[in-house]
Amino acid sequence: QVQLVESGGGLVQAGGSLRLSCAASERTFSRHTMGWFRQTPGKERQFVAAIRWSGGNTYYADSVKGRFTISKDNAKNTVYLQMNFLKPEDTAVYYCAAGRFAYAWTVPFGLRDFGSWGQGTQVTVSS
Repeated sequence: QVQLVESGGGLVQAGGSLRLSCAASERTFSRHTMGWFRQTPGKERQFVAAIRWSGGNTYYADSVKGRFTISKDNAKNTVYLQMNFLKPEDTAVYYCAAGRFAYAWTVPFGLRDFGSWGQGTQVTVSS
């Protein structure tokens, strides 16, 4: 079982910024696409962003493109989601995820492409 440990959620005003972090094992981090999803009550978990295991490619949902940036620090086995210009509609529980299969990059991404999940971290954006 892959362990993903998230941190960095919280409460922020609209227009503000937050950075989420997700730590994974070196084996997972170096071989799997890493992603972020978000979920609001009563709705399906939605894709937000993904980064290739090499860090060479990123992919974003249209709703966050230009505002959010996914990145990774290989030395720390950590993936980040920098969220800028936050909107109230960004309010959700954010989940870190690791790709189901090693060395797989399958855009557009969906839930089926990820097999391991973090515990989730709440992000609340006030208007």
